[in-house]
Amino acid sequence: MLAVAVANVGEREFRFECRRFGTTVNELRNLSAWLRAQTVQEVVMESTAQYWKPVWLALEGQFQLWLAQARSNRGPRGRKTDYRDAKRCVTRLLSDDLRLSYVPDAEQRCWRTLTRTKYQLRRDRVRLQNQLESLLEECQIKLSSVVSDLLGASGQRILRAIAAGETDLARLRELGDKRLHASDAQLKDALNGQPQPARRTLLTLYLQRLDLIEAQMAELERMIADAMKAHETAIVRLAELPGLGVDSAQQIIAEIGPRAEAFPSPEQLASWVGVCPGREESAGESNSNRSAKGNRALRRLLNQLAHAAVRKRDCYLQILFKRLSVRLGYAKAVWAIAHRLCRLIWKVLHEGVRYVEHGPAVTALTLKRRKQRLITQLKKLGYSVQLTPITAQETAR
Repeated sequence: MLAVAVANVGEREFRFECRRFGTTVNELRNLSAWLRAQTVQEVVMESTAQYWKPVWLALEGQFQLWLAQARSNRGPRGRKTDYRDAKRCVTRLLSDDLRLSYVPDAEQRCWRTLTRTKYQLRRDRVRLQNQLESLLEECQIKLSSVVSDLLGASGQRILRAIAAGETDLARLRELGDKRLHASDAQLKDALNGQPQPARRTLLTLYLQRLDLIEAQMAELERMIADAMKAHETAIVRLAELPGLGVDSAQQIIAEIGPRAEAFPSPEQLASWVGVCPGREESAGESNSNRSAKGNRALRRLLNQLAHAAVRKRDCYLQILFKRLSVRLGYAKAVWAIAHRLCRLIWKVLHEGVRYVEHGPAVTALTLKRRKQRLITQLKKLGYSVQLTPITAQETAR
């Protein structure tokens, strides 16, 4: 149900009119018609899980909408009712006490759905790999000890042969790649298990699920590339940052937009993401500098990108990380690199500039290899790549 309270803010004392509506399509249409009849101009609602989205979609384009974080509209314990919450939303919005959420436009929300679904599929793939590992342990098969990637090309060929009933160790050894570091004796010893028929059937089911996940991920990659076709240049510019690639660039644009227009400064973006120091001050003293919880998807991604950036050779961020880790330790230094990456992302998107590496040993060979790697990733996703050199004016900016 929806508890709705309407107030005339032009009067000295608020007089609320309250009504209750359902959440079906017809009820939401009735809500929209009633609000228009009350000459409502602005609507504020609490962010409650996923339940605010149908209401937002029903009212979008008709009113000025605001989405408030539920924690900022909490009432006194023991005196909480739905209508009191609705009235409190109005009064706190006018007094600027609500913490409002950033809600992008419909197109960007679609991008978010695609990229976040792809991330969930990637997590499902990791979970499936752990289940496969557990099943192989029950079969006394130590395949992951002799191959670097259990679900790589060699690992999948061997697993499918085992699921099909192959027991000849020599045949299984031939399915492995010639570049495997394990010797024939080590590989045969790792595969010398006795899986029962029930476990072979389970292995077949796991591999069928793996095929489904990979097919869905490939379809999502195609859909994301088509949806972001118009912002190809922004993706290319982001992918040039240390630690980033095409996939991470698409996720970033889906979260903050192709130009980060909702964030006037890099400090505001870092605060929204939650990669800057927090502050809990009382009596003039700060009791904690722990970062606030911001956008979870972007916090996770920036943390991963920071770990990748500090491992990139001859990179300025790696030099900065080594300098900071002596004083701050590993975890805080990586978080500082995530903050620096967040500011760089804002500058690349908001100002339309390109990243220029000022590391100590940037050679023509390393630049050529990185350029070729990015071109290959973009072509796999369906982009047509045309490189243009950076002008002196863009470098100065």
